Amino acid sequence: MTAIPTLNGLAEIADRYDLILCDVWGVLHDGQKAHTAAGEALIRFRTLSGDRPRRVVLVSNAPRPGDGVGRILDRFGVPREAYDAILTSGDLTHDLIAARPGARIRHLGPERDLGIFQGLDLSLVPEAEADLIVCTGLFGDRSETADDYRPELERLAARGLTLICANPDLVVESGNRLIPCAGLIAAAYAEIGGAVVYAGKPHRPVYEAALAKGGELAGAPVDPARVLAIGDAIRTDIAGANGFGIASLLVARGIHAEELGVTAEHHRLGDVADWLGQQAVHPDAVIERLVW
Repeated sequence: MTAIPTLNGLAEIADRYDLILCDVWGVLHDGQKAHTAAGEALIRFRTLSGDRPRRVVLVSNAPRPGDGVGRILDRFGVPREAYDAILTSGDLTHDLIAARPGARIRHLGPERDLGIFQGLDLSLVPEAEADLIVCTGLFGDRSETADDYRPELERLAARGLTLICANPDLVVESGNRLIPCAGLIAAAYAEIGGAVVYAGKPHRPVYEAALAKGGELAGAPVDPARVLAIGDAIRTDIAGANGFGIASLLVARGIHAEELGVTAEHHRLGDVADWLGQQAVHPDAVIERLVW
């Protein structure tokens, strides 16, 4: 495997790019508070001198609309000056449901995600009446696992229902804990033969939408060679960027922190080559945290 550089800051490569597609959870915040330096780094990128406009689109697997994510970022203290737009898997899920007017939906997920259904022609119904499943997460993501859902998933799969996964993440970081996400339910459903449609990273439609948004912001199409995806998850952020053919930067102090030995703040990022060599996909560079 070709050696993958470890960066001290985004400034080392920033002038190569016109558009950054930045992950949110694990990069800009930890589920409880903002990573201040990360927001500052994106502001510095957006205000780089020169004749090329620099844009930042936040691309999140959050199972809620982008404006809802914006309000969460406000609450955590992520400055609005750090980004130009937000695109979420919730936005893509909303579009997928809109294409199925009148759907009778079994919603798997907490009430806080109900905004994803706002303004749509649908009915939220019990399992036995459903013709479509939308999974936004676990009802109790602090206490449940995918195994708790297996009996219902088996019944739904036997009826041939499609499951739309509104958050392909398996886990996310919250403080010093990893919280299970809808991706675990979707994986369990697929394992028993259920049909799954994924909205969000690492799947191609979200990147197509993000580049289209970047082009709209810049007033001209964006060259994929000048796009950088930043994220903390190999399976979604890095795999998605690789599959779409754009550069990627892995933030080590995120969901892979324990594997990389940087769980404590005083532990510095060491040699990651062995760990990266075991992965199916590889980033173009690694950074401990997103800083300028």
